[in-house]
Amino acid sequence: MLDEGNEDEVEDTIIADQAGRLMLSEAQRRRWGVSPGAEILVEETPEGLLLRPLDPPLTKVYVEPTTACNLNCPACMRQAWTEPVGTMEMSTYRHLVAGLAEVPSLQVMSFWGFGEPLLHPHIAEMVRLAKGLKARTELVTNGLLLDPEMAKALVLAGLDRLVVSIDGATPETHADARPDADLGRIQHNLEAFRVVCRESQQPAPEIGIAFVLTKRNLQELASLRGFARSLGASFIMVSHVLPYTEETQDEVLYGHFALGSYLPLRSPWEPEIVLPKMDVRREALFPLLELLEYRLLPAIGHPNRRTGYCRFVDSGSVAVAWDGGVSPCVGLMHSYSCFVLGRPKNVRRYTVGNVAHEEIRSIWESEEYREFRARVQRFDFAPCARCGSCDLADANEEDCYGNVFPVCGGCLWAQGVIQCP
Repeated sequence: MLDEGNEDEVEDTIIADQAGRLMLSEAQRRRWGVSPGAEILVEETPEGLLLRPLDPPLTKVYVEPTTACNLNCPACMRQAWTEPVGTMEMSTYRHLVAGLAEVPSLQVMSFWGFGEPLLHPHIAEMVRLAKGLKARTELVTNGLLLDPEMAKALVLAGLDRLVVSIDGATPETHADARPDADLGRIQHNLEAFRVVCRESQQPAPEIGIAFVLTKRNLQELASLRGFARSLGASFIMVSHVLPYTEETQDEVLYGHFALGSYLPLRSPWEPEIVLPKMDVRREALFPLLELLEYRLLPAIGHPNRRTGYCRFVDSGSVAVAWDGGVSPCVGLMHSYSCFVLGRPKNVRRYTVGNVAHEEIRSIWESEEYREFRARVQRFDFAPCARCGSCDLADANEEDCYGNVFPVCGGCLWAQGVIQCP
């Protein structure tokens, strides 16, 4: 039963009535945002039945404070667009916050985008206002501007999680991935940040590392765990690189196998492989890779293993760009070009409203947005990411299944290859 001292705890069972209908408790309905008449997707997996709301409630908002940045990293999306640099007006942000006050399902406000959030002149105020919504707050930064004054402002504003983008455990490898990014300075800033946390007598924000994996920094994985400990980081999120330029195409560590089906149907030509838990040992690595034919192991939390799975839509997330434009995910916040398995692809921005002059709740509940979320939850898109055999795969406009803009079959986030905090 629900523990009255902890509203986050819900029963771990669902009761079936005499007619065989599954009955959710009030605590479960509140926790999972299931309203009367809501549709639930049911998928049969080897582990059992997977139940997911077709239209989950709004729980997380990604806010892009600015697209300005103090770095010019070769692997950044900003290398492949022609959009002007912009910074979110506080009037736009305040209108968003006012609208979110009417969204009881909100859990997290995350500050980042395709720019450096700490360049926004009112970033601490943005965090403070988000905290006033009783939401958990997180911020992703390159760490260079995290001086003691900024650290104190963020801690006092109520920041819950700080994620630092670090692509090398040594100054040389980090600077190779992010030119002009002084790793020593970042380490110093994080040490000062931890001092500020202790002296402020406020709850210390959790620290994490976002690491973009390439061929050039692959060997850094061996020392990344120890390096994270030295920074006081409690987690490391590793993502593959999405090439936005021809120069970065050769840096990827995934291919057709990685984008293929995680659970192929059993057949004499493609037998299903069921593995036990095992230690990662050097002597077992290559035989295991030969068995798997160098397929990428499935990502944790990737339930729809045959086609694709959008964590943004499934978790009830929304992305708000600096100009107030509302997109279903960070991959659709801007228009840009990239390369998928060596093939150029143009992605057109998709917005469903703008919080500068619309209420976020009305945008979320609009028919267009609901239909899009349902389409993504079912994920009946053509497998463009691993096919790419026709010109339709060169953009997100349409696919050979008859889906129209925006189509998600070529999205590497949905294939579990690219990850975001």
